Parts: sequence; structure tokens; C-alpha cells
Amino acid sequence: MRPFEIGLVVADLLALLVLAVPPLRRAGHVAPLAALAAVAQVLVEGARVPLVPAYVLAAALTAAWAWRMLRPPVPTWAGRLGVGLCAMGLVPAMALPMLLPVLRFPPPAGPHGIGTLTYHWTDAGRQEILGPDPAARRELMVQIWYPARRDPSAPRTPYVEDPGVTTAVARLAGVPDATFAHMRQSTGNAVAAAPAAPGRHPVLVFLEGAQGFRQMNTFQVEALVSHGYVVVAVDQPYAAGSVRFPDGRSIAGLPRERLMPLVDQSLEPADTAPVLNGRPLPDGMIPHLARDVTFTLDRVAGLDRADPRGILTGRLDLRRTGVLGISLGGIVTAQACAREPRLRACLIMDAPMPVGVVRDGIEQPAMWLTRDAATMRREGWDEAEVQRHQSTMRGLYDKLPGAGYFVLMPDTYHGDYTDAPLWSPLMRAAGLAGPIGAERAHSIINAYTLAFFDRHLKEAPAALLDGEPPFPGVRFESRR
Repeated sequence: MRPFEIGLVVADLLALLVLAVPPLRRAGHVAPLAALAAVAQVLVEGARVPLVPAYVLAAALTAAWAWRMLRPPVPTWAGRLGVGLCAMGLVPAMALPMLLPVLRFPPPAGPHGIGTLTYHWTDAGRQEILGPDPAARRELMVQIWYPARRDPSAPRTPYVEDPGVTTAVARLAGVPDATFAHMRQSTGNAVAAAPAAPGRHPVLVFLEGAQGFRQMNTFQVEALVSHGYVVVAVDQPYAAGSVRFPDGRSIAGLPRERLMPLVDQSLEPADTAPVLNGRPLPDGMIPHLARDVTFTLDRVAGLDRADPRGILTGRLDLRRTGVLGISLGGIVTAQACAREPRLRACLIMDAPMPVGVVRDGIEQPAMWLTRDAATMRREGWDEAEVQRHQSTMRGLYDKLPGAGYFVLMPDTYHGDYTDAPLWSPLMRAAGLAGPIGAERAHSIINAYTLAFFDRHLKEAPAALLDGEPPFPGVRFESRR
């Protein structure tokens, strides 16, 4: 909870005690402080839905104080009823802000500050095969985080700004649309358009999960950037939960019942191709999404030559380029690595692999961050999906011609490879985050992510990849 939110809840509690406990009624002037605390919180931090019970309680307690000051005493039964109702209201007033907190990501451990820029790019030479308009061209929203000079006093950018994203997250979790609206009041550690740190930095492309959003792995992105990487996160329309363009247009993600047949077709092609908007897609959607990576690399190379904003020019080292993705993004990562030689290192998180990629293999060093079959079953995955994940990840790992790493993290659920456990303690109660706990899961993920890219893009020592894992329960395999 934020400071003024805590102040509001404490003021509600004190006002209730003053009105309910006879010996404290002499301090009745404390009661209207609840209303003042509510006004202060709204003005300083901004109103949000989880605080509605606290606002209503502050107004009710202040009204009760005013009535007591201006009117004859109420009957005992009415007073007790009012106190009881206010006491009941105090429960959601205290619980909801804690269960749905405004996020503030802790400063990452690396030596660099973090800057960020957002770009809207159109691939004029490529048809948008996932949308209803056959004349539409493929459009992307891309957010770039880059090492910057530290400025502790500069305002931090919002975690997310698109209301469509928070609605998509709520629907994914099966809760009312407004549940995660407070995520738009959360902030990361990035500063918009901050001056870039000197030097040329390796570049990583980040690919989001199905119905996700480009900021969904901020815990991981900020750790990488603080250690000297540029991370280019791609919002992929129709696969992402929501993509909003600068002109105000917004594209919602395909519903799961239309999305998954396209993913399955790419993973294991069937003779009968799925049809979308009247067009059969025999390759599914993954090759289309993988071409976004090639297009993104082309545009990033253009930024290095001449960034229109003058910030990234000469700062992007495209000779040291990698890719990482979670879930659907992990599938696209494998497909992109199979077709794009500019990618020098590939990190795949908790995703099955396309059978064609498993058959043909990839040339780059690769790492898998995932969990064991028993954990997947405990999370509730059906046996066919468990086997597909485990066998295809292992199959591609076993075919690597060079360096490879396979990291099994028991007790992690699918959402633990994203920011999801941080959104609410309810994520774990709902089975969307595992028993491992967010802090431990994210520290392990970040440690292996940095070690992998440091070794294969920076040619730096990475002792973590050479011995037994220092994390109890984690199983680590490597091949050279």
C-alpha cells in the first residue's frame, strides 16, 4: 500500500474507534480526519477502485460525527447498528488495497539507470493475416528499454497505460474487468527518453505470452537493462491482450478459442488448416509472429544508424543480438531462431516447441527455463499438454549442435515466469502463481537469464553455468 492509502485506512480505523468506544468520544474531533485523509489520498496518489470501501467508510464516519454534533443522541440500537456496519466496512477497506496493490518495482541491482522509448512501426510489405481487413499491413507497437544515466529524481513511467491491457489481464484471471485497473497507476524504474549510457549495448528482443502485453516481464527486463542490455519488447497485435496505437486505435487479442487452434497448427500441423476471417492458415500463426522479429531487427538497425529522437543512434550493437520469450513468446522465440541468423542466443521460458523446429534444430546457444512434469500436473495442465511441453523442449535441447542449458524450477507455475505473482496475493490463491513465491522465482530467473546472455553475447564469465546450482531444488543441465 502507498503512504496516503495507509493513512486513509488508519484514519478510518481511528474514527471508528472514537465513535464506537465511549471513553474515546472526547476525542471526537479525530473523526472528520477520515474524510480529510480520503481527499488527500485522491489528490496526491489518485483514486482507485480497491479504495472505494475506504472512501465510503470515511464519508459515513464523518457524517456520523456531524450528526452526533448537531442532532440529539440516536437510540442505542441505531448507534450499535451503525457501528457494526462500519466495522464490517472496515474489512474490505483494509483488505482490498492490500490484495490489489499499486506496484512499485524495486530498483534493479545493475549499475545503469533505465530509459525507455516507444515506437509505432508498420511493415508496408506484409499483409496482416490475423485481422479482418485483407488490405491491412502488419503494425507493431515496440517499447525499448535501454541503459541510461541514473537520475533518482526523474519521474518514472507508468507500468501500463492501455486500459485494454488491464481488462485483458482481468479476463485472463477470470475476475471483473475493473479488478486490475490500478496497474495503470503502478510504475517501473524507467525514465521516458532519458539520455542513453555511453557505449554500444547488446540487444535483446522480448516476446510476450498469449493475451499478454509488452511490459509483462518488467522484473526481468529491468534487471537486464540495468546490467547493460537494450531490451526491445514487441506488442504483437491479435496475439497480445490489447495493442493501442498512437492514433487511438486499439486491437484486442483474439479470443482463446480462435487463438489456440492457430498456435496448435504451428506446433503440430493438421491436414485441415484452421480458418480465420475466411482465410485458411495452413502454417498457423507462429511463422507470422516470427517475421515480426526479423522486421523488428531491421528497424532497430535503422535506429542505430539514425534514431529520429537522437537517443539510440550509435548505441545498439546488432552484432550481439539475442531473443527471449515466455509461453507463446517462447514458441515464437524458437521459430525466430530457426529462421534468423542475426540472433546469437535464444532463451525460451515454459513453452512447447514447433515440431518442425524440433526436427530441423537451431544453431544458436539456447537456454530453457521451465518446470518439471509433476509441477505442471499440480497446476492443473492436462496430460497431453504436459507431454507436449516436456518432450518438445527436451527434443530441441538434445539436438543442439553447441551450447545449451536446461533449467528445471520445481514449484513454479506458468505465471511465475512473468510479473503476475506481483499483481496480487490472489494470484497464488487462484492457482495462477506457484508455491515457490515471486521473490525466489524471479531471483532464479534473473540469475540464469543474465548468466546466459553474459556468456554468449558479452563473452563474460558466467560461473552459474559451470557448476551445481546454488538454488535448492533447482535442476540444471548443460551441454557444450
